[in-house]
Amino acid sequence: MLSCRFGLPLVTKRLEPVKITRSPSKTVVCAAKGPRPRYPRVWKSRKRIGTVSKSAKLVCCVKELSNVKEEVYGALDSFIAWDLEFPLIIVKKALKTLQDEQEWKRIIQVIKWMLSKGQGRTMGTYFTLLNALAEDGRLDEAEELWAKIFSDNLESTPRIFFDKIISIYYHRGMHEKMFEVFADMEELGVKPGISVVSMVGNVFQQLGMLDKYEKLKKKYPPPKWEYRYIKGKRVKIQAKQLQEFDKIAKGVTEDKDIDKNLSSLHEEDEESSNPLTTEANTSP
Repeated sequence: MLSCRFGLPLVTKRLEPVKITRSPSKTVVCAAKGPRPRYPRVWKSRKRIGTVSKSAKLVCCVKELSNVKEEVYGALDSFIAWDLEFPLIIVKKALKTLQDEQEWKRIIQVIKWMLSKGQGRTMGTYFTLLNALAEDGRLDEAEELWAKIFSDNLESTPRIFFDKIISIYYHRGMHEKMFEVFADMEELGVKPGISVVSMVGNVFQQLGMLDKYEKLKKKYPPPKWEYRYIKGKRVKIQAKQLQEFDKIAKGVTEDKDIDKNLSSLHEEDEESSNPLTTEANTSP
């Protein structure tokens, strides 16, 4: 009988592994044709100064100036002379840096210069200016700004402005004006926060108005739930458990401080008990 058998194919060349180079030239090596050609780019990227570095330069420029209005405005105008558009982001970052450093006078100067250019007329800018005026002790200007904002935005004034102006009056003992602002909040239907209710309640207790204090507590009871941030996550916690949570958080920080103090004392004891170190210190 005839039998058909297929023989194995003959391999004339040895198979070679494909090697991929890890050189920083970013060339892809093909198995047959070698490196793939790269065509030149049509556009070219230029190095540009970032907003962070430019805002830092603006902060340094403002700090070196005096309190003369013409000098400050002239320096700020020369700083943005070569910009095609007003650098609003750079100015906002510079204001944030000045706010962290508590440079309230410089914040007032920069914001007034920015508003004179017709830029940055937002509620955030006005709130920063109101806070800076209050911290710098310019209560008259702060009240004028508050009156202007409240008259222009009667029914759309954010609650954060009410909270700020009430806290300003509370810390300065201006109870009558604080009650007027609180009455405006109730007329406009703006629900006060916990801090405002506590400040108004404390004033009622100080003045002996216990009836109004009880009415205030009934009208605005404390919330059942509040939010806290634990390791960057927003967690909902009952109001009864807030004191325990705050105690635990304080205990954690206190334990860390105690551990640091104990470690430093332990190191000092080891250094004092080591005879080599004591002989080296006592030797001439």
